[in-house]
Amino acid sequence: MTVAALFFYLFAALLIGAGFMVISARNPVHAVLFLILAFFNAAGLFVLVGAEFLAMILVIVYVGAVAVLFLFVVMMLDVDFAEMREGFLQYLPIGSMIGIILFIELVMVLGTWVIAPDAAQIVAAPIPDASVTNTEALGRLIYTEYVYFFQAAGVILLVAMIGAIVLTLHHKPGVKRQNIAEQVARRPETAIEIRDVKPGQGV
Repeated sequence: MTVAALFFYLFAALLIGAGFMVISARNPVHAVLFLILAFFNAAGLFVLVGAEFLAMILVIVYVGAVAVLFLFVVMMLDVDFAEMREGFLQYLPIGSMIGIILFIELVMVLGTWVIAPDAAQIVAAPIPDASVTNTEALGRLIYTEYVYFFQAAGVILLVAMIGAIVLTLHHKPGVKRQNIAEQVARRPETAIEIRDVKPGQGV
């Protein structure tokens, strides 16, 4: 067994174990930490196949921003996870249907050599121009042939981010907030009150 194969099995085993712990951990903070571990192992697999750009994206963007953001949101927001789990049976049918679809897709991916024998050779084909790096070739492909799909994915992520903010933003009653319009519109007669306090009397 070569060193590359040894690292592949190591990263793959850790990735599968971390992914299982993400969905089985009762503590949401532990689930996010296992998600970070899964990202690191997936980045290692990308390095093994020569996709260093995707590996750096996983480490910098997902681990450095997304996963840490999840961790802070889970720790700072007062989310009642027990209440969220009460509706589990309500979404079980549609969740099972999506799981079956994903399982069929995985079976089709594993059976690629039967459906399309040439697909594996096409995916593993090297870059035609040896002087072009992997990152540059990926950028040329994304921003030429798939630029509209790339922009559509960005719009979908933007809508998802706005929706998450709207759903999690709850204004608590009785909390004082700054209103700049009211502050700018204040006048001396409304902001200052002069009282004649007599000696020995309180305000």
